[in-house]
Amino acid sequence: MTPNYKNVHLKFKLDNLNYKYDDLMEVAYSYVKEGLPYQYELGNFLLDWLDEKDYIIVKTSGSTGKPKNIKIKKQAMVNSAIATGDYFKLKPGDKILNCLPSNFIAGKMTIVRAIVLGLELDMVQPAALPLIDYDKDYTFCAFTPMQLKNFAKYLKNIKTVIVGGGRVSQAIVDLIKDKKPNVYETYGMTETVSHIAVKKLNNFTGAKEEEFFTTLPGIKVSKDDRGCLVINAPKLSDEEIITNDIVDVISDSSFEWLGRFDNVINSGGIKLYPEQIESKLQDKIPGEFFIASREDDTLGDKLILVVEGEKRTIDNSVFSELDKYEKPKEIHFVTNFEETKSGKIHRNKTLELI
Repeated sequence: MTPNYKNVHLKFKLDNLNYKYDDLMEVAYSYVKEGLPYQYELGNFLLDWLDEKDYIIVKTSGSTGKPKNIKIKKQAMVNSAIATGDYFKLKPGDKILNCLPSNFIAGKMTIVRAIVLGLELDMVQPAALPLIDYDKDYTFCAFTPMQLKNFAKYLKNIKTVIVGGGRVSQAIVDLIKDKKPNVYETYGMTETVSHIAVKKLNNFTGAKEEEFFTTLPGIKVSKDDRGCLVINAPKLSDEEIITNDIVDVISDSSFEWLGRFDNVINSGGIKLYPEQIESKLQDKIPGEFFIASREDDTLGDKLILVVEGEKRTIDNSVFSELDKYEKPKEIHFVTNFEETKSGKIHRNKTLELI
């Protein structure tokens, strides 16, 4: 029988203490009243989760447009938690770590997984380098790319790691390639109730499917006439989820991500994918940067490189691995990039600074 959002698993623990439904409501109130900022956010989410409504309101990150509030069914969140538990073989009593903010979907879903699957959840204050008990072993943890980069040398304490919410650079992949834990990049968004697909980043077995994102149980994918990913996840959404992510669909359960439809640049009739170009440059340009375009009378749109920091010289050798049309026509420097509330680069707002 599928668990219901109104139930709290008997083996669920929060910071080493076992809580039933009513107990959890009390601790939520106490966090809201007198907790630290991250505990205040946790308390607010728990109160939303435990109320009589069958849905919660979640704010999107705003990385590809204006942040908006959307309604997500609690049972869909339960189903997502079960799919993650099945894929990673999580079982009651497993210890997991949450160092993500509770006011965004990734942090919320870590809490829901613990409540639904009967996991022992340790909450720590979200930070670029989370402070945890390094003598304690964990079965599962979710990181942002920055957290994973800073935490790489401590990964021996965690069995399985997922990373999402931003680009995972080759430098980060190199840091974790020899680490014992299995590390997976995730694909998902608020509308898909956290991740719906994962891709291994280390400890490869040689299987071809490891090169691509593989969907969680019960989720199928296809693409529309724009070449964008379409997600069929009946336990998460009553309708197909049409994304703006351009993909190469390998099968109905695997795909290769190419970039955002919103970001595609048509320069002189050639379609260019900024994310693919950024991937080629990620180990050659220190700090934050991204590829964008500006209007051009001849090309329609000309490719530009936007770099965070003070103006400096970038040697042409940096672009040696790029194809002819992928080489930027201009380089612009911005002292500080604009970011969304979830810490992602806000490309459009940053471009307005040029």
